[in-house]
Amino acid sequence: MSQEIDSTVGQTADAVAPPTRRERRLSDALKQLKKAPMSAKFGVIVILIYFVVALFAPLLTPYGESEVVGVEFEEWGEEFILGTDNLGRDMLTRLLYGARNTIGIALITTILAFLIGGVGGILAATLGGWLDQVFSRVVDILMAIPALIFALLLLTIFGTSIPVLVLVIAVLDSTRVYRLARAVSLNVVVMDFVEAARLRGEGLGWITLKEVLPNIMPPLVAEFGLRFCFVFLTIASLSFLGLGLQPPTADWGSMVRDNATLITYGDITPLLPAAAIALLTVAVNFVVDWFLHKTSGLRDDQ
Repeated sequence: MSQEIDSTVGQTADAVAPPTRRERRLSDALKQLKKAPMSAKFGVIVILIYFVVALFAPLLTPYGESEVVGVEFEEWGEEFILGTDNLGRDMLTRLLYGARNTIGIALITTILAFLIGGVGGILAATLGGWLDQVFSRVVDILMAIPALIFALLLLTIFGTSIPVLVLVIAVLDSTRVYRLARAVSLNVVVMDFVEAARLRGEGLGWITLKEVLPNIMPPLVAEFGLRFCFVFLTIASLSFLGLGLQPPTADWGSMVRDNATLITYGDITPLLPAAAIALLTVAVNFVVDWFLHKTSGLRDDQ
């Protein structure tokens, strides 16, 4: 009888095992989201919808990305919900694929910009000396030239393939990331715990990854959201000018340009890609504003 009781107690203990660290973090995130203002909740919902659309675009679209399925500029109807574009391709299909292409490339570009600028800024603040001077002067030169004009020049010289587009925009945007990462890192490297790590004989990798980086994450995360918006808008602008994503790849910027003729006839179809760009930008800014408020230490008024 006692063995059965012990077995039952053991099974009960296993059933109510303490949550893992990942589960606790997810639970805390959900609690924080429930307390978030309506603007932040709206932003999170919009971003999730865009993410799902970008991820499952081939399953959600009725036609192929570049498939010609009708006549040019066909009106909205049962067969083509949003009509067709200047070549007879389904606008709904192009719009959904545009989410995948534009957002995906913007996300990759932003991550690369943060790797370049973030690593450079942290190293410049941690090591100082000639490395800081060289990095800072190069960044000053790059920032002295208007980013869009410089991007147009480089893309005209090196071509408009996707790898070149990603690299050019990432390098130009990494200058802004560098300035922020260096500025916040300079406030951390003079702290006592960093000096103690140096006295213990810790290497550069430990100091940057374990001491500096965790203490500058909030402003970097907020900047990531804002920088993503700028990169996203830059890619759309370049595509509108004909130097971004090239046909037949679906892209919201080029979709506005290709169908702009319809505006003169009172058709709002060209405004749909522009509205998709604006909506995502507003949603990301809502979430970034909420995140900055949470990490600033300010308390909501009761």
